[in-house]
Amino acid sequence: MWSSTTRVVFRNREEAGQKLANALLQIGISSNAVVLALPRGGLPVALEVSRALRAPLDVLLVRKIGAPQQKELAVAAVVEGKPEPYIVIDEETLASTGATTEYIERQAKSELREIARRRQVYLHDRPSIPVAGRDIVLVDDGIATGTTVRAALKALKNQNPARLILAVPVAPKDTVEQLREHVDDLICLAMPYPFGAIGYFYDDFHQLRDEEVIRALQESDQWRSNAPSVSSQPVTEQDVLLEFGNISLPGIMQIPRNPKGVVVFAHGSGSSRLSTRNRQVADRLARAGLVTLLFDLLTPEEDQTYSNRFAINLLKDRLLAVTEWLTQKFDPEVIPFGYFGASTGAAAALWAAAASQAKIPIRALVSRGGRPDLVSSANLHRVTAPTLLIIGGLDEDVIEMNRRAAHELTHCTKEISIVPHATHLFEEPGCLDKVADLAVSWFNKYLVAV
Repeated sequence: MWSSTTRVVFRNREEAGQKLANALLQIGISSNAVVLALPRGGLPVALEVSRALRAPLDVLLVRKIGAPQQKELAVAAVVEGKPEPYIVIDEETLASTGATTEYIERQAKSELREIARRRQVYLHDRPSIPVAGRDIVLVDDGIATGTTVRAALKALKNQNPARLILAVPVAPKDTVEQLREHVDDLICLAMPYPFGAIGYFYDDFHQLRDEEVIRALQESDQWRSNAPSVSSQPVTEQDVLLEFGNISLPGIMQIPRNPKGVVVFAHGSGSSRLSTRNRQVADRLARAGLVTLLFDLLTPEEDQTYSNRFAINLLKDRLLAVTEWLTQKFDPEVIPFGYFGASTGAAAALWAAAASQAKIPIRALVSRGGRPDLVSSANLHRVTAPTLLIIGGLDEDVIEMNRRAAHELTHCTKEISIVPHATHLFEEPGCLDKVADLAVSWFNKYLVAV
């Protein structure tokens, strides 16, 4: 959370949502979380948050009641609720405008009719996602006075969520402090002073139409239906020591109860078995029923020599030795082997896959931000394992490297998948989750189904 005395600009609501998601990931969100958007403006923001958190998306319909002759000045807000709608009145603003209780009641009835219309248009007969006992992340594109948000929070509290989190890209500091007492956690990326209107902090803050809200909800439903299912298999994790002659390489192995495949990870230059990015993908693969092994490709002494990190022949030999070691624990004819390589590790995995086919067939291979330019054309021609090349959409040089390599992969099924908005390390919100989704799908299709 931070504040600024200068103008804060988000390119659009989607970018604000991605940045908001990154902040939410830092505080830890339960796996049972639900993301609730305040339409219309909150929908594009919340869609990015739901993707990053891998949480279902729903809407909470709330309508501002404007002052007489000043419709943009909120004197109250009405929100759908269970069992009854809720009305929250800003007593101070109400007194200054001369609005009466009768005026509020009359306007509330009108806004409730609009809420009913929007629920039918947006969701048709789709039931609301239950709130009780779950982490609820309430998202909007910004807060001005906070009246509508207070109404929404009041309605949600009465439904007994386990944890109530408010997440917005921008809001005035005094409003944030007032709202903090109504939630368990509050994330606000920017609290500029002076504040002005929310739209001042966006390059694109166009008024959303109903069609855009519907499209965002449909996109969320489609994304969730297409996401690969991940089992909840119990997984055992153990530290291992891989010894070859006078070389000892530490590793981390995850073994699900009923393994259906083995995936060996090859990390990139300057990384290790402790790579948080590879660990995130490995955790997903393990829950999907695949044994995962992350290990250090180099000893600490070897890693001190920078050129060793790009000695692909050496890294390839280490990967082959580890693959041979694994055959003592798993029969590759029964539980097939695959590789997951990142950056230079992907080059080692491609070369090892080409070299190992006769002895220990590698059934599938996934590359994340790989450097196939470090593998000769001759060795690329020898790869027979179905190969998925995942590249960040902003990693232009590596995209071109992988496109050239794909032309050289002439003896295998191959596919390039570009993750939008991702850089080389896939650090942007939701991008590593997309990598994990793609890897699970690829290994399920080409490693497990053999």
